[in-house]
Amino acid sequence: MTPSKSLASARKRDAAKLTEGFRSVFIFLFAISGVINVLALTGSFYMLQVYDRALTSGSVQTLAALSVLAIGLYLFQGGFDVIRTQVLVRVGARLDKAIAPIAHRVAIDMPRFGFSSSEALERGRDVDTVRGFLGSQGPGALFDLPWIPLYLAFVYFLHPWLGALTLGGAVVLTFLTIASELATRGLSATTRQAAITRNTIADSNARNAEVLKAMGFADRAVARFTAANREHLILQTKSNDLGGTLAAVSRVLRMVLQSATLGLAAYLTIKGELSAGAIIAATIASSRALAPVDQAIANWKSFVAARLAFARLRDTVVALSKAVEPMELPGPFKYLKVDKLTVSAPGSGQVLLSDVSFELVAGKAVGIIGPSGGGKTTLVRALTGIWPGLRGSVRLDGAELSQWPEASIGSHIGYLPQEVSLLDASVEDNIARLRDEPDPAGVVAAASAAGIHEMIVRLPDGYQTQLGPQGTALSAGQRQRIGLARALYGNPFMIVMDEPNANLDGEGEAALTRAIEAVKARGGIAVVVAHRPSALSAVDYVAVIQAGKLAAFGPKSEILPQAKAPAPTPAAAPQSEVRMPQATEAAALHALQNRARVSA
Repeated sequence: MTPSKSLASARKRDAAKLTEGFRSVFIFLFAISGVINVLALTGSFYMLQVYDRALTSGSVQTLAALSVLAIGLYLFQGGFDVIRTQVLVRVGARLDKAIAPIAHRVAIDMPRFGFSSSEALERGRDVDTVRGFLGSQGPGALFDLPWIPLYLAFVYFLHPWLGALTLGGAVVLTFLTIASELATRGLSATTRQAAITRNTIADSNARNAEVLKAMGFADRAVARFTAANREHLILQTKSNDLGGTLAAVSRVLRMVLQSATLGLAAYLTIKGELSAGAIIAATIASSRALAPVDQAIANWKSFVAARLAFARLRDTVVALSKAVEPMELPGPFKYLKVDKLTVSAPGSGQVLLSDVSFELVAGKAVGIIGPSGGGKTTLVRALTGIWPGLRGSVRLDGAELSQWPEASIGSHIGYLPQEVSLLDASVEDNIARLRDEPDPAGVVAAASAAGIHEMIVRLPDGYQTQLGPQGTALSAGQRQRIGLARALYGNPFMIVMDEPNANLDGEGEAALTRAIEAVKARGGIAVVVAHRPSALSAVDYVAVIQAGKLAAFGPKSEILPQAKAPAPTPAAAPQSEVRMPQATEAAALHALQNRARVSA
C-alpha cells in the first residue's frame, strides 16, 4: 500500500473512531423513542374510551380502571423519557472524554502555525457545543421525527379527512424546517467567524493590558473591540431574528392546525361520522404528531451549531491522523546535521529560510548571529520541530526528527524561546516539564545549572510555589532563567536557545555561560541565537544567517576575530544596551569571501 493510501486509510479509521461504539447506542435510543411515542398515544386512547365507553355506560368502575391504566402508562413513558435523556447526556460526556484531549492538542499546535489563541480554543468550544446539544431537548425531537407516521396512522384510522389535515400540517412544518436550514447555514458560519474575530481582539487586548494602560490607548483598543463586537451583534441578531421568526410561525401554525383538527372533528361528529371521544383523541394525536417538527424548528439553531462543530472536530481528528506511528529510537548522542533545509511560514507559505546546511558534533556549541528578520528564529523553530521543513532535513545521529515519537524526541531537546511564558503550575512542574513523577534531584540540578536554585528556595513555597498565569509574578529575568532550567532538565542531547540572555544581568549571563560549558562537557550540543556578544563566549562555531541564507559558518576565531573581547562585568553598561557590533558581521562576511577565494 502506498503512503498516500495508508494515510487515507488512517484518516478514515480515525474519523470512524469518533463515533465508534455509538451505533448500538443510537439503535437503542431509536427503539426506546419508539416505545415513548407508542406510550404517548395513551392520552388519545384514554379520552376515546372515557367519552365512548365510561360516560355512555355510566360505570365508575370502568372510569377508575381506565384512569389507573392511563396513569401507569404515563409513568412508564416518563421513565423511558428519563432513560433516553440520561443516555444522551452520557453519550455527550463520552464524546467529550474522547475528543476533548484531541481538541486541546490541536489548540496547542495551532498557534505555532499562525492561528490566534481564540481560533485555537474554538476546538474546545466545539466539544462543549456538541455535548451541550446532546444534553438538550433537540436530540429527543430528532429521535421522535421518524415516529410521526404512527400518529398519522392513528388519526387516519379515526377518519381519513383528519389524517389528511394532519399530514398537510406536517408537510408544511417540514418545509419550514428545510427553509430554516437553508437560511441559517451560511449565516451560522459567518456569525461564528465574527465571534472569533471579536474574541481574538479581546484576547490581544488582555495580553497587552500593561502597554495599553501605560501609554494611554486603552480607549482606542476598546473602540476596536466595540467595532468587532458590533459586527458580531448584527450577525447574531439577524440569526436570532431568523430562527425566532421561523419558530414563532411554526408554533402559530401548529395551534391553527390543532384548532382546525378540533373544528373538523366536531363537524364530522355533527354529521355522525365520528364519535364525541374521537374529537379529543384526534386533537391530542394530531398535536403530538406535529410536536417533534415544532421542537426541531425551535432547536434548529443549536442543531446546526452542533453539526458544524462535529464536522470541525472530525476534521481535527483527521488532521492528526498518521499512517505509521514512529517507533522508539535510541537517544541521540553523536551529531546534529542540517542538510539543505528550506523552511516556509506555515500560514502564508513564504520561504523564510533556504538551503541551510551545517553539521555539529557532540560536545560542541554554535552561535547563530545575523540581522533581525534574517531567519534565525525560523532556523530555531525548524531545529526543534516546531515548524516542519519544506525541503531538506534536520537529523540527529542520522535520523530525522519525525522518525521519533514526539514525546520521545522532546526529552532529547531543550528549548528556550525568545519570550518565555511559564505554565500556570508550580516551579517544580515547570522545570520538570509537567512530569507525573519528576526527579527531585534532576529538578534541583537543572535549577542549579541555570543559577536559580537559591532564588527558588527563597520563594514562599520554594519549588512548590505556584507561578500563576504565564508566571507574571516573576521578573522577566527570573522567568528566563526558569525557562533555561526547564530546557536543561533531564540533560537533553541538544539545547536550543533563542536570545537566552535578553533579560539577564551579569550574574545570569555568567550562569548561562557555565550552563553551555556544562552541556558541552557532558557530550551535548548547544545552539545559541544571540545579538549580544557575551552569549557567544562559550560557543565553538558561529553561523551567520542573512536574508534567509547561511552566509557563513565556521570556527568562532575565523568568523568573529573580534569575539575575544572580555565579557562585561556587572558594573559595566546595562547589558540590554550591548549589541553585536557591526564590525562583527562585516568580519563574518569577510571570512566567507576569503574562503570562497581559497576554494576558487
